[in-house]
Amino acid sequence: MANVFEPAACPVLVTGGAGYIGSHAVLALREAGHPVAVIDNLSTGFRFAVPENVPFFEGDIENTALLARIFAAQGTRAVMHFAGSIVVPESVENPLKYYHNNTAKSRALIEAAVTAGVPHFIFSSTAAIYGVPDVDRVNEDCPQVPINPYGWSKLMTERMLADTAFAHPINYCALRYFNVAGADPQGRTGQSTAGATHLIKVAVEAALGKRDRVSVFGTDFHTPDGTGVRDYIHVSDLAAAHVDALSALIAEPTRSLQMNCGYGRGFSVMDVLDAVDRVTNCSIERRLEPRRAGDPARLVSDNARILQTLPWVPRYDDLDTIVRDALAWEERLSEIRVEQA
Repeated sequence: MANVFEPAACPVLVTGGAGYIGSHAVLALREAGHPVAVIDNLSTGFRFAVPENVPFFEGDIENTALLARIFAAQGTRAVMHFAGSIVVPESVENPLKYYHNNTAKSRALIEAAVTAGVPHFIFSSTAAIYGVPDVDRVNEDCPQVPINPYGWSKLMTERMLADTAFAHPINYCALRYFNVAGADPQGRTGQSTAGATHLIKVAVEAALGKRDRVSVFGTDFHTPDGTGVRDYIHVSDLAAAHVDALSALIAEPTRSLQMNCGYGRGFSVMDVLDAVDRVTNCSIERRLEPRRAGDPARLVSDNARILQTLPWVPRYDDLDTIVRDALAWEERLSEIRVEQA
């Protein structure tokens, strides 16, 4: 009998495939031998992030007629869904944007997949669904009580997927990300959004003189140095987890999965900034600011389930490596913008 995780070619539609995580997933899927197509409205994504030989459709996942045409033309057998809004403070200020982009649009996408008979769905979820956990390391059975609209918008989509999988012949995997960082080690893609709020992205921009300083939001958390602690996962390891999850769904078409994606250890904001100083051999100015709305003190994964369920083995579990790859992409991004000017 073949190994259940032996790759089988499965045509995949990647939503948000011109964005940060989606573009890495496109690379990982292609390297695993899966035919890939991308839909992205380019509101935050970049056309240059999608390889030229990957079918690309500029459009919105609410456009069910477009989705139907793509599914038919590409013979789509799986959806990998990254499209959405991701900034926690913005979700507090503008909740309806998040319930529209992350929940209502996901509903339209799920319905289109069911209508087209697409049997597998992988969802970009988040550790924000856990809210403020009362444990040091969060497992998948911890209470799911988000403290911001971003987390609620993602949890609602998980619920829709669970109910849909019960009623229709589709299975799904919800991968709950912790803090995603870094960039493709080969320099093919990375975090490119102007004004991004990811800490490591902001810090390497500051190290290269693109920002004057880095704001540290909250120094009075109940953590060792008073700053927020997060579990940082390299984006290429995260993309590899999506490919393994797809193989798992194909191997057991009646089984759905919910799994944390993290390394199981946390670093504070100051730890991260120290790492950037160390890698760049410079000192970034740090400005201490009040806490932001919706930020928990500590969010670190218990990743036992994904390690036990998938043959996933992280390759880049090192903070300095994550920073170096993010820095290399930031330097490359400057060249790309000059080329496109």
